[in-house]
Amino acid sequence: MIIQVILAMLSGIFIGIITGLTPGIHINMASLLVLSLSPILMMKFSIEPLSMAIFIIAMGVTHTFLDALPSIFLGAPDEATALGVLPGHRYLLNGNGLMAVKLFTIGSFFGLIFGIMIFPLLYLITKYSYDFFNDFFAWILIFVILFMIYRDNKKLWSVFIVVLSGIFGLIVFNTNLKDPLFPMLSGLFGLSTLIISYFDNNNIPKQNIMDTTIIERKKTLFSIIAGNIGSFIVSTFPGLSSSIAAVMSMQVIKNIGDKGFMILLGCIGTSSFILSLVALYTIEKARNGAVIVISKLISIDLGVLLILLTVALITGAVSVILSLWIGRIFSRLITVINYKILVVCIIALVTSLVIIMTSWLGLLVLIVSTSIGLIPGIVKIQRTHSMACIMIPVIVYLI
Repeated sequence: MIIQVILAMLSGIFIGIITGLTPGIHINMASLLVLSLSPILMMKFSIEPLSMAIFIIAMGVTHTFLDALPSIFLGAPDEATALGVLPGHRYLLNGNGLMAVKLFTIGSFFGLIFGIMIFPLLYLITKYSYDFFNDFFAWILIFVILFMIYRDNKKLWSVFIVVLSGIFGLIVFNTNLKDPLFPMLSGLFGLSTLIISYFDNNNIPKQNIMDTTIIERKKTLFSIIAGNIGSFIVSTFPGLSSSIAAVMSMQVIKNIGDKGFMILLGCIGTSSFILSLVALYTIEKARNGAVIVISKLISIDLGVLLILLTVALITGAVSVILSLWIGRIFSRLITVINYKILVVCIIALVTSLVIIMTSWLGLLVLIVSTSIGLIPGIVKIQRTHSMACIMIPVIVYLI
């Protein structure tokens, strides 16, 4: 059994590397594949359901550490790293792409540790206050949107982007697209950033492969605490996402800078995945596709929960090494490529993936979302307003 558990964890780490580094490939797909193959795996190969759950946890944790690399170096985000495209790209163009990777990794690892530490507290909060807050959560999201607009100097443009993105999100989520977030967020935050960068005549300088990264302890601590709070909220209540956790957390903490922001995003990506187990264990509700699969494979009791959290912690330690190692490789390779050619190739790659995964309707969504995503960069307002494409449909769903 121990050998099977170790093999499951190592296999999960390996597949997590692939899903994390490949734009558009999500762990939910691999998790559903495991679920569909589970009868064969159990009957033909005598693989225990617990081992399959361990595989999914290891894969998911590894994915959350590595999915920042396509966002930083290629400008090809997934849902969890969409907001990190602009600061991550800025680090890259300043020769500090590896620093962005380190900051994201710091957030991921300490977010994981902190999330496990406060797990008992979150269990009690969920158990005794879930029903109360669930009735008011739509109003909390409305307040967050209004506060986002209030904090921006160009309020009319902010309102315009919020309304436009919200209507666009409602339309997209009411189509029969298989994965609406991929083309929508790739356009709003990925391709739009690359297009603006292309016409700014940027070039990727030689990357600084440094051994140390200086961070402020206070800002780092605030980012990790806020990230775990946001992660807990979105992993407990229905219809929310990691990007919404980032938007909500950013309204609570101010002036954390790009470093704090990258740490915040790393924290949210990993801790929201792990803290989804809180809702599953406490109220028997899964808010994450991979965790939903786990709930169908095994029953979560305290013993199983401790095993899964231990696997997550070990995988997190391994993922730190993987993230920094692969980040160094990316940093060396990225400078030997002409920037404009790279941008065109990335746009072509993302467009091709969208067509393959979501058909021509997805391509239409990508074109429209890219057009909307260009506006904040041109008029100089916060790109977070575009997250109304998810927040407003969630509000409508909750109301």
